[in-house]
Amino acid sequence: MTKALLVIDIQNDYFPGGKMELVGALEAANKAARVQRHFRQLGLPVIYVQHIALSPTATFFLPDTYGAEIHQDVAPINNEQVVVKHFPNSFRETRLAQLLTELAVRELTVVGMMTHMCVDTTVRAANDAGYQVTLVGDACATKNLEFDGSEVSAADVQVAYLAAIDGSFATVVSTSQLVGE
Repeated sequence: MTKALLVIDIQNDYFPGGKMELVGALEAANKAARVQRHFRQLGLPVIYVQHIALSPTATFFLPDTYGAEIHQDVAPINNEQVVVKHFPNSFRETRLAQLLTELAVRELTVVGMMTHMCVDTTVRAANDAGYQVTLVGDACATKNLEFDGSEVSAADVQVAYLAAIDGSFATVVSTSQLVGE
């Protein structure tokens, strides 16, 4: 059974100065880069998901912009595959499932952004499709949310989503737990 790393939407618009800055994006990207190095050292596939917004009302990840580019800390090299998506679910109307089948992948390790949106949706879809999923929680980032006049801090959003995912849709681990450092 082959393992692969799935790097979801670690793109420039999520970083300081971007159009949708997340809390802790730099720290999460640093952790994701450690996981990426680990997979490369083991000779395991690293697959990137890049969100390109097609909606006329979109404000970030706009086509052909710097903000939509994959962040330099985790940029693909050599023959690493990039899957372009237009929805939160990385499997929806993309070639991701086909690529994973071609690579004989049944175990996915996931890092990425935003935890409460694209990461959560993709992890749940991967689990539904029968993949064994490990989510590296500290290699993900999110933002403050608002509901019914109340603000929920990014730290609380992160913990709530990781708690909901862990044990039901994935095993949530830290970077140190995964890479053994």
